[in-house]
Amino acid sequence: MGDIAVNRRAYFDYEVLDTYEAGIELRGFEVKAIKTGHINLSGSFAVIKNNEAWLINATIPPHQPKNAPPDYDPIRTRRLLLHKSETKELIGASAQKGLTIVPLKVYTKRNRVKILIGLARHKRKTDKREIIKKRDTEREVKRALRTSKLS
Repeated sequence: MGDIAVNRRAYFDYEVLDTYEAGIELRGFEVKAIKTGHINLSGSFAVIKNNEAWLINATIPPHQPKNAPPDYDPIRTRRLLLHKSETKELIGASAQKGLTIVPLKVYTKRNRVKILIGLARHKRKTDKREIIKKRDTEREVKRALRTSKLS
């Protein structure tokens, strides 16, 4: 199970409450592009329409642009393949105010492209500041330990 792309921004901007594994309905050349690492999840999200999950704003540029169809749209909406029970859970949960469905990472599992989506709540600015301060203090402590070991 190798990670192809990780949406690091989602972990910073959102508090992930629950995760779901889903398949993605792709065309053949899109699979090849994803397996070579050509996918961008920043700014993408998922919605539920007509009891189906859809991935919006995920960019998959063609692996070989000359071989892609002329009408290919790299930012097209792609269907996510979930179990019916998971879709019902997401419908109920996303109806709550403040919860969104965010793609967290894309990976392969048994030669299939999978996406990990998370039910998430947006973090406040103060929460983000606290995380940044905590990260900076941990870096300073590690740096101090390293310099004390070298001395």
